[in-house]
Amino acid sequence: MFVWLMVLLPLSVAAAPYAALVMDARNGKVLHAQNADTRLHPASLTKMMTLYIAFEAVQNGELTMDTLITVSRKAAAEEPSKLGLRPGQQIKLRYLVRAAAVKSANDAATAIAEGIEGSEAAFARRMNRTAKAMGMTRTTFKNAHGLTESGHLSTARDMTILGQHVIYDYPQYYNLFSRKTADAGVRRVNHTNSRLLSSYRGADGIKTGYTRAAGFNLVASAERGSERVIATVFGGRSTATRNARVAELLDLGFKKSPTWVKMRTPDRPPYLGKGAGAGGIVVANTSDPAPGTRAKSIRVASAAVTRSLRPKARPGSTVDPAKVAPLVASVGKDIERELQEIVLASDTAPDPAPDDPDVVILADVTDVAAPAESKKPVQRPAAVAAAAATLTFKDTPTPARKAEVVTRLSTSGGRHWGINVGRFPNEYLAQKMLLKTGLTETATLDDALRKVVRGKTGFDAMFMGMTRDGAELACRRLQARQMTCFMVGPS
Repeated sequence: MFVWLMVLLPLSVAAAPYAALVMDARNGKVLHAQNADTRLHPASLTKMMTLYIAFEAVQNGELTMDTLITVSRKAAAEEPSKLGLRPGQQIKLRYLVRAAAVKSANDAATAIAEGIEGSEAAFARRMNRTAKAMGMTRTTFKNAHGLTESGHLSTARDMTILGQHVIYDYPQYYNLFSRKTADAGVRRVNHTNSRLLSSYRGADGIKTGYTRAAGFNLVASAERGSERVIATVFGGRSTATRNARVAELLDLGFKKSPTWVKMRTPDRPPYLGKGAGAGGIVVANTSDPAPGTRAKSIRVASAAVTRSLRPKARPGSTVDPAKVAPLVASVGKDIERELQEIVLASDTAPDPAPDDPDVVILADVTDVAAPAESKKPVQRPAAVAAAAATLTFKDTPTPARKAEVVTRLSTSGGRHWGINVGRFPNEYLAQKMLLKTGLTETATLDDALRKVVRGKTGFDAMFMGMTRDGAELACRRLQARQMTCFMVGPS
């Protein structure tokens, strides 16, 4: 007797579908595409949109990078990768942003969403509105982190478009995506793809993503000279094979893209946040808010006023309606009598002489009465004057003006200093220098605010919000590297 033994071998997990796109970031020209419009799972590439909206919210004064976000149970319970946040914990937005950008922390992404919109569902709706405004026509977001969820889908083309907006719409924050390590408040975190950043010349971002359903995804960007290329891959088999494929695509992009092209960066989508209600225009406060304070936005209503409201009666009046009625009746009789006298005077007035040089007779106009002689106003009847004299009103106390205390901001210390690292002919080159300098000198410039100031002769690249000692130390370290730097004091 033969016994047949059937050995069931486990089927290998089917590889996630592959898709890719290469773009010249300077003008949006597609240099290579394969399955670029196939809707696939984006995984943590989703966090590019989460971070984009965080930058937008800060720019428009919804909150600041120092706003404390309270971590919910939902955020703390997200699956890895995560920062390890606890329910009820409060943490600054800047640390959540760093954790989401560098470590791809899911709990940080959810906390950002809830901190901005109150719930992840509301934040996802805002993500979809923003995606539509960018032209991401085949993307639907259901969450802020990218963990697999039914209907949460995007394409290689749409994610490349998003990457282009991340680079050019908020260049002051783009350096986050190239940091190999960052302080996330509760601990330091390491970049999820430091190997590609270290091995590929010019690579400076942007975002990795992985789930079993998605495979190994990556939107990468690199800059060489005046050229910048974005390459996107969905469905890689492993980190190593994905990085190798992205490197090949970046090489292809640099080979196909010309050295010089006319810059045609994407238009920033309209602001669709809390302050942009229907029928209103939001004017963002362009001045830098003081540290720890909330910036302001001015909302201008565009709806026309349909009717004027009837004013309310003055409070505290003691006017007796019984006294008002005869007063009004008496005044009405006086007016009627005056009108009758005017009519009688006009009926008996003589016609003007035709040869009078001061009179002009208009053609086809007849029976024009001359104005009656001006009459002196009739004295108010005694009854009316007596009634008016009896009217009394309660005195309305004048509110005491609140005393204002004017203080002078001390400039002897605090974070009111900065450094200038050069003047450039355009804003793009100034932003580029800020990015390069920030990556070179992370020890002293990690928390400084990058700012480009337009002057009469060019664009100044500046790091602001520093202490005097910090600015002095940063300049010494940069000058030791033969880099331009001078301190900027409080104005």
